[in-house]
Amino acid sequence: MSASPSSSAQAAREALAARLGALRRDAELTGHELALRCEWSPAKSSRIERGKTPASDADVRAWCKACGAEDQTADLIAANRQADQMYVHWQKLHRHGMRRAQEEVVPLYKATRHFRVYCSNVIPGMLQTQAYATALLSTIATFQGTPDDSETAAATRVERSRVLHEGDHRFALLLEETVLRYRIGDDATMAGQLGYLLAVMALPNVSLGVIPFTVPRRVWPLEAFYLFDSRQASVELLTAAVNVSAPSEVATYAKAFAELSEIAVHGAAARVLISEAINSLG
Repeated sequence: MSASPSSSAQAAREALAARLGALRRDAELTGHELALRCEWSPAKSSRIERGKTPASDADVRAWCKACGAEDQTADLIAANRQADQMYVHWQKLHRHGMRRAQEEVVPLYKATRHFRVYCSNVIPGMLQTQAYATALLSTIATFQGTPDDSETAAATRVERSRVLHEGDHRFALLLEETVLRYRIGDDATMAGQLGYLLAVMALPNVSLGVIPFTVPRRVWPLEAFYLFDSRQASVELLTAAVNVSAPSEVATYAKAFAELSEIAVHGAAARVLISEAINSLG
C-alpha cells in the first residue's frame, strides 16, 4: 500500500514548488529579493518554494510577475488548482453546507460505468436512505462546525443515487460487518437502512459483499474509498477528501479492493449477516 493517501497531492504541490523555484533562479533572484518584489516576508517565499505552505492563486501571480514570467501564470495556476483538488478539507467543502458538495459529484457519477466502493465505517452514500443520510450528515455538520443543511443535503444525496437505476452503471460494493452494527440514527432508521440494503442486493447491476467479523484478514480494515472506473480513487479521511488519479495509486486501491472482495461473503451469506443486524435492533 502507498505510504499515505495524500501522497499524490503532496507530490503535485512539490512539483509546483520546484517550478516556482526554477522561475526564481532563472530570474537570478534570491529568496529575499523575490519577497521584496512580492511584498511579503522571506520566510513565506521559502515555505512556498519548499512545498511547506500551499501557494494561493494570488501568490502564484505575484511570483510570476516578480520573475518576469507572466506568460507562465495561467499554466501554473491551473497546476496549483489541480493540486488543491486532490486534497480537499471537509470544512472548506462544507463551509456553505453539504448540499452543494452532493451536487458537485453528479457529473462524475453519471460518467462512471464501473463503481467499486469499500466502506469500513458507514453505509456508502449511494446506498443510504434519506433518514440514515440525514442522521449521518447532521452529526458530521455538528462535528465540523459547518452549517447543518442535512435534510436538503440528504435529499440531494438520495437523488444522486438514481444512478443505481438509470444508465449503464455497474456497482461492486464492500462493507465491513461493523458497518451493519454501527448505530446511525435511531433503531427505526437503522432498520429501514438495513432493509434497503436487502432490496438493493436484488438489482442485477449491483454486487454487495460483507466482510464478516470472524474472517481471517488478508487486508486490514482500510479508510473508505471509491473507485471510479480505473481513472480516479476518492479516499475519505477524517479531515479531508483525497482524490488520486496517478495510475500507480489507483492500481493500488484496485488491488486492495480485489483482495478485500475475496474475503467478503455475497448473496445468501451476506443477506444472513444483514438480517442478523436487523434482528439485533431493539
